[in-house]
Amino acid sequence: MPKMKTHRGAAKRFGKTGTGKIKRNKAFKSHILEKKSTKRKRKLRKSAIMFKGDAKRIQQLIPYK
Repeated sequence: MPKMKTHRGAAKRFGKTGTGKIKRNKAFKSHILEKKSTKRKRKLRKSAIMFKGDAKRIQQLIPYK
C-alpha cells in the first residue's frame, strides 16, 4: 500500500501534543485589533486543543505528524 500524502496546508496549521491530541491556533488575531481588549488579545495567543470530532478529520490530513 502506498504512503499517504500529508495535506501541506493542514500541516502548517495544526500540530500534535505529546499525548497525540491535535493542537490549533485561535482565530480573530490578524486585524481589527483596536476594538478588542488587551485581555482578549492575550488569550488569543495561546493554542487550543481540537474537539474530538474535528480532530478525527484533521488526523487524516496529517497522518505522520
